[in-house]
Amino acid sequence: MSNLFDLKGKVAVVTGASSGLGAQMAKALARQGADVAILARRVEKLNQVKAEIDKLGVRCLAIQCDVLVNSDITKAVAAIKEHFGKIDILVNNAGVGMAAPAEEMTDEMWRKVIDTNLNSYFFFSREVSKIMIENHYGKIINIGSIHSTVAMSGLPVNAYAASKGGVLMLTKALAVEWAKYNITVNAIGPAYFGSEMTAELIDNPGFAQVLKTYCPMGRAGKEGELDGAVVYLASDASSFTTGQILNVDGGWTAI
Repeated sequence: MSNLFDLKGKVAVVTGASSGLGAQMAKALARQGADVAILARRVEKLNQVKAEIDKLGVRCLAIQCDVLVNSDITKAVAAIKEHFGKIDILVNNAGVGMAAPAEEMTDEMWRKVIDTNLNSYFFFSREVSKIMIENHYGKIINIGSIHSTVAMSGLPVNAYAASKGGVLMLTKALAVEWAKYNITVNAIGPAYFGSEMTAELIDNPGFAQVLKTYCPMGRAGKEGELDGAVVYLASDASSFTTGQILNVDGGWTAI
């Protein structure tokens, strides 16, 4: 049997790839042989990730891109197509987390969360889909969250949960629309993983009790524990899987 997880010859795009989960997933795809375009606002950090991926023997293109600026998205997609000739895989990962009681949530905070975590996923998917439809092949992976399906007592995740819940339904809707073009659209729902975005929360001593209460495995996710999920959904191993969310959460959403 051929290796179902082999990504040699594929071109993957990962947004929010300058650090954290985005960088980890970009490297996971590269280790399976995919050429990778990594996008983020911070060029210096992007170039550091690119240097690591270059050592894996695949091609890597680093592009500065602010997902809140639609013209940046359009230019980035055009540059990737010009460089690689195609796009096979898109990982929509760029995200922000802002927690505040609903009565204290400002208009600016709400809009930034929704624009980054949800609207950019649609705009990026829309632009990339034009290439995938032409090639009659594509794998779109949206990074949702456990908060795509559940809230949390004691932590006001109203904007974040709304954005990630939207990601889940966007995933389902696009999966239905684009199935006829041999494009699968799925989501990954991580629990809390260590990253720049979550460091302050996870390092808080009180959060250890939250993990014990809500997560059957009693801990945060570790580096590399999303690799299998993103490789599966990016590869032909998931050729008949679409419109789904794969929770990688230590059992969080099981209770």
